[in-house]
Amino acid sequence: MPGLVAGLAIPGSQLSWDRFVPPLVPSRKMSNPSSPTPTSSGGHHQSFWLGVMCLTGVDYFSTLGYQPSIAVESAGLLAPLATIVLVLVTLFGALPVYCYVAGKSFEGQGSIGMLAKLLSGWPGKILVLTLLGFAATDFVITKTLSAADAAEHLINNPYWPLDKPKSQSEHGQIVTVTMLLLVLLGATFMRGFKEVIGIAAVIVTVYLLLNVIVIAAGLSYLNDHPERFTHWLERVRAGDWYLEESPSTSTGFWATIAVSVLLFPKLALGLSGFETGVAVMAHIKGREDDEPKKPRGRITNTRKLLLCAAVIMSVALLGSSLIVSTLVPPEAITTVNAKGEPPLDANGKPIEKKDREKPPANARALAYLAHGEGPEKISPIFGNAFGTIYDISTIIILWFAGASAMAGLLNLVPQYLPKYGMAPEWAQAIRPLVLMFTGINLLVTWIFKASVEAQGDAYATGVLVLMTSACIASVIDLARHKGLKWRLLTIYFALITAVFVFTTADNIYEKSAGIKIASFFIVTILFTSIFSRVSRSRELRFSGFHLPDVQSRLLWDTLRHLELSVLVPHRPGRRTLEEKEQIIRREHRIPPEMMVVFVEVELYDASEFNNLPTLKIRAVEGKYILHISKAASISHTLAALALEMAKVGRPPEIHFGWTDESPMSGTLGFLLFGEGNVPWMVRELIRRAEPNQDRRPLIIIAGQ
Repeated sequence: MPGLVAGLAIPGSQLSWDRFVPPLVPSRKMSNPSSPTPTSSGGHHQSFWLGVMCLTGVDYFSTLGYQPSIAVESAGLLAPLATIVLVLVTLFGALPVYCYVAGKSFEGQGSIGMLAKLLSGWPGKILVLTLLGFAATDFVITKTLSAADAAEHLINNPYWPLDKPKSQSEHGQIVTVTMLLLVLLGATFMRGFKEVIGIAAVIVTVYLLLNVIVIAAGLSYLNDHPERFTHWLERVRAGDWYLEESPSTSTGFWATIAVSVLLFPKLALGLSGFETGVAVMAHIKGREDDEPKKPRGRITNTRKLLLCAAVIMSVALLGSSLIVSTLVPPEAITTVNAKGEPPLDANGKPIEKKDREKPPANARALAYLAHGEGPEKISPIFGNAFGTIYDISTIIILWFAGASAMAGLLNLVPQYLPKYGMAPEWAQAIRPLVLMFTGINLLVTWIFKASVEAQGDAYATGVLVLMTSACIASVIDLARHKGLKWRLLTIYFALITAVFVFTTADNIYEKSAGIKIASFFIVTILFTSIFSRVSRSRELRFSGFHLPDVQSRLLWDTLRHLELSVLVPHRPGRRTLEEKEQIIRREHRIPPEMMVVFVEVELYDASEFNNLPTLKIRAVEGKYILHISKAASISHTLAALALEMAKVGRPPEIHFGWTDESPMSGTLGFLLFGEGNVPWMVRELIRRAEPNQDRRPLIIIAGQ
């Protein structure tokens, strides 16, 4: 990257640098107290990993409220076979990938953070913003979908006083109840994070216990009535799958297995907990001796969290899928018949899905069993009393499922958008973010009329894209290691990546509405981020100078205390130092007795927002040079340098030559590459950063 050199003229003094003896002391930063510091996880409340697992579990485990019925609706009677595929992908695909991600993103950055480290510059920033769009889709839809399904359970309870809506078009009370639950969720988060984790632990424990009772009772009933399993198996062999769109007409053994594999992507909601699990890593307590740069205790505990959650959910999904497919009549869940044919109206035409009468077990299959609503009562304790207890627990966990999603958003947004300069400073505060996300949730609920099915497509798309990005980031990172062990692990992760790429592509192809909804979030984030970056481009955004050696620190302290400093910008490579010095003295009328010290500014990554350059002072051929590297912007670096000098001495003068570039190209160069329109931008940055006009460095333009 092109650099910048400035001449520093010091009147009436010839300094002898040889008198400085560099003692062995550590390096430090010369920081600007008024500038913002990068976001840190040090302020997060940290808890035992089982408690944090409950926070992620209110999202992950709550899918039992609708996943078994969605499995039958999407895969028909092949749901148990497709669930087996889902469990295999969970335990041998998603789990190892996210255990690896946990070791690389212990601050809670997740897969997005891994890719952000692997890709720099504007392409990396755009990719991160795009993935944040998918993350927003995932987390926002998690809250709205879960709250909507909680409303479904509440309204379908026999003690609900109002008439139950028969179709999605009768959505008024569902939307109202869903919005009320979302507002209550936001109010809970306004109290603080510690209370949320404690509440989640109680909710998850009760909910899992009730599900164990329902699933265990169903499996016990199947054991006592093996004919129910035999009847299901015969229907599978006969091809009576209750699939509205079957990918195959063949009913043989291998064809059935193949169809089950192809149907697995439709059950992808069962993978929803992994990204949230690593997103809340900053809240997991590690060991007392954890190193900040590699907290092994926190990483180990996060992996325990992921393993424990995956095993619990896998067992629950297998058991619930089996009992729902064998004990709940398919007609109570899906609206098609055994051959996949939709119902017909009075004129013999197929009824559109949105207008079909909702089956009693739709979106609540386990609650259907708990209420004893089926043709056979599988347990003497099941009925309206136990079913209502189950409904209350399900409603609470579905409502609170948004807590883990909210936690993920509250951790991800401050990690990236303010750091990139693509969000205002208040985006690092919890309460304003909670209010903003609650408003977005209410809007999404109103747009989708609180439909669980309509939001499921976007939810699955967001989940799968993030998991695919985690796989790709892991493969790229593993490929950088050498050795047979790492090579074999890279191949294994590449195979997992292929599975998720297929799953994501199939989901997008089958459910295009999901990518359309995600695109709305992506475009919104990109537009608001770019607008924020442009509007904040004239902030000083200086975090300090890093002085790497003792001599640089001593010389820097000496230079700042001089009576007068004159900075003259110069791009190296065009003229030698001698030629530039002659031009400086002639055009700017600098007297010969004033010594010139040159300053080089080297750009690093102009897409970064916070400016934390390295300042090293050296002597070359009798001339003294301040070499500044890793700068995000030439203008910001020069302005910061001048303001730092003005703190302890007389404000310096900055002398510029005229530029031939147009105002438009200069402005674009400043915004995109950090090096355009330097004189005007330095003046504007100084004017905004220093309200006292007497303490402002002077900007002088001379030459031809």
